[in-house]
Order: sequence, then structure tokens, then C-alpha cells
Amino acid sequence: MPSPSAPLAVRMRPASLDEVVGQDHLLGERSPLRRLIAGSGGSSVLLYGPPGTGKTTMASLISQATGGSFEALSALSAGVKEVRAVIDVARRRLIQGQQTVLFIDEVHRFSKTQQDALLDAVENRIVLLVAATTENPSFSVVAPLLSRSLVLQLRSLTDDDVKTVLTRAVADPRGLDGAVELSDEALDHLVAVAGGDARRALTALEASADGSDGATIAVADVEAAIDRAAVRYDRAGDQHYDVTSAFIKSMRGSDVDAALHYLARMISAGEDPRFIARRLMIHASEDVGMADPTALATAVAAAQVVQLVGMPEAKLALAQATIHIATAPKSGSVTSALGAAMSDISAGRAGAVPSHLRDGHYAGAKKLGNAVGYKFPHEHPDGVLAQQYAPDTLVGVDYYVPTDHGFERELGPRVGRLRSIVRGLAGRSRRR
Repeated sequence: MPSPSAPLAVRMRPASLDEVVGQDHLLGERSPLRRLIAGSGGSSVLLYGPPGTGKTTMASLISQATGGSFEALSALSAGVKEVRAVIDVARRRLIQGQQTVLFIDEVHRFSKTQQDALLDAVENRIVLLVAATTENPSFSVVAPLLSRSLVLQLRSLTDDDVKTVLTRAVADPRGLDGAVELSDEALDHLVAVAGGDARRALTALEASADGSDGATIAVADVEAAIDRAAVRYDRAGDQHYDVTSAFIKSMRGSDVDAALHYLARMISAGEDPRFIARRLMIHASEDVGMADPTALATAVAAAQVVQLVGMPEAKLALAQATIHIATAPKSGSVTSALGAAMSDISAGRAGAVPSHLRDGHYAGAKKLGNAVGYKFPHEHPDGVLAQQYAPDTLVGVDYYVPTDHGFERELGPRVGRLRSIVRGLAGRSRRR
């Protein structure tokens, strides 16, 4: 039982599986994690997920379930010497029939040598390893240790999950024991501040309660305690759509400063970074497109940083992608080209695939004329030659119309030359 003077986040750590909030995808009736917590599993596990999602809690519950001794090491301060010392103690305990649960936080910070020092103990179950990491273990944990462990990914808590954690802490005797109430506005602000991190939410709640003069914690108390103004931004309401719309239109309009302002508002309000990353990827094609083809690569890379690193660090990658898209030359040609092609399809202008382009890899295909007469472009010195690719009804139709912005200034003449060669009809093209 934690001391009454311990931080609120420590006091409110779930003491049983029933108190765990979130992670339903890992806690199914016969899931490996539930079996471990119930004391019926013996596999070492790597818990991978953002901060404040319950990794330390899971380790503690596993230790309680096994009835073993709980040893904790932090990769920030422990070295090979400390790891081996714990393993020696665990080996002696095992002789006496007692299991040791070894919890290693930030395991991705261990060097290869430090991780290798764990292998024999994990292999022979001298310790039941529960390792926690905020980084994808496929990139940060050595393969032999990965193969000896279950990898379980924890997810950020939902807004409702965080609300449950906060309201429980206000009422629970281990927490604030009903000494104060929490206004709806203050609760919403704490949820936004938390960003799916229960520990951050509880720390902010405790600071707000300490600084409150009354029986009710108001939003002003939260703002004063954490030095951060409440952002008027309802992720399910008008503000969400208005700010998102302004963000998109600022990037499209090349106002990099306004785009960064709206990005900061979304981040500060606790918007899902995956939502922001999706908008960036969409608009890298929709508003920049071939005027700067590298914008999409930057946006995709930012989405990968969100997935692999998480917040708060990923906000820098989101800002970099925002700056790239806002300052890039703009072109709507990708959107227009696809729209024109889709319009023809909707109108029934599809046509039969030319016979020389059809699949010829099956018996009888040549008798049907399939793939007969197809000319392989790589056999031509220029890598491009005259040949019909479009259906008969669409020969000569131009869907893609490059602008003279950015890279498309160079691409436009090349597209024209390619069309002339492929069609064998220089200058004879028609637009939808």
C-alpha cells in the first residue's frame, strides 16, 4: 500500500485487474496478458506503448499474481553489473521456489550488451521479465530477446478512459477522498492536457487540487497549476471542424505562420496526432502534388514518427511537415486529374482494354489475341515508344494538366513529349 504522502499517480495505481482502465484489446478473457496477471502464464513480455498507459501497472499486477518478488530497474541508471546482481538474487530465490519478476523501464535505452545479459535468465525462466518501452521494440530490442518474449502494444487512453481515472481519483480514499469536486470544464481541460496519459492527468489533478482555494476545482485552478490556458476546442464539436478547416486552408494558402498557429492549437487541445498526420498526408497530394513530390514523403515520414515515437516528440515532425506543405509551391493537378478520370468512369466511358495489353500468362491467351503485339518499352533505346494504352474511346484524352508551379514547370514539357511519342501523334491531344 503506497504511503499517503506518495504522489497521487502512485497512490491511484490499480491494485487489481478490475481497476485497470483501457487496454481492452489486451485483456480479453483468454489473452496472454490476462493469463499472466491471473498468475497462469509464464512468458516474459515486452510492453510497448506511450507514457501513462499502464506499463508499470501491468508489471506490478503480474508480480502480485505470481506471488514472486518484484525487482525494478531503470535503463536510465542501471548497467550490466546491476542486471547481473538482480539475476544472481533471482537464481537463489528460484532454488527456494520463489519466482522473481524483473521490471525494466525504458528497456530500449539498454545497449546490446546489457540486453544480451538478460538472455540466459529469460530463456531459463530465472526471471520473469516484464520490460517497458515507448519505442517500437522491433527497432530497439535485440532479436534474441524479442524472440523470447511476448510483445504487447498498449494504446493511449481515450478521453473517456482518462475521465474515469480522474473521477475515480477525486472520490477514492487513496486519492482525494471527496475533499474537492471537479467542475466539468476543469475535467475537460485535464483530459485535454493529459493526451491519453493517465499519469500526466493525475499529476495535473493533484497540482490543481493543491492550488485550489475552494471546494471545487475550477478550470482557472487547472490553468494556474500547470501554466497552460484552456484551449477552447471541442474535438467533437464546431471548434474541431473550424480549427481543422483553418489549418488546411492556411497550408493551401501558403501562410506558414497561420498554419503553425492552428497546428499548435490542435496539439495543445490534445487532438489525436494521427488525425493531424492524416490531414497532412492528404493535403500533400491534394494541394501540393507534383509541384513538390517530396511533400508527400515528408508527410508520410511525420505519420511514421507519430506511430514509432509518439507524443510529445512527434509534434516536431508534424510541425516540419506543416512548414513543408505550407511553403511548397501549390498545384491541384493531381486532384483535377483523378477527378477527370473518375468522372469518365462514372459516365460509362471505360472501354475495353486493348488486346495487346491484356494478360497473356495462361493457356489459350494468344488464341484470343491477348498480349499479341505488345511492345516492351525497355527494349527501346529511349525507354518509351509509340503504343496504344488507353481504351479506344479515350485515346488522346489528357487528364493530367501540369501547372507551371515548382517541379511541374519542368514536368510539363516532359509530359508533352511523352504523350507525343506514346501516341505517335505529336500535338494531337484533347482534354476532358
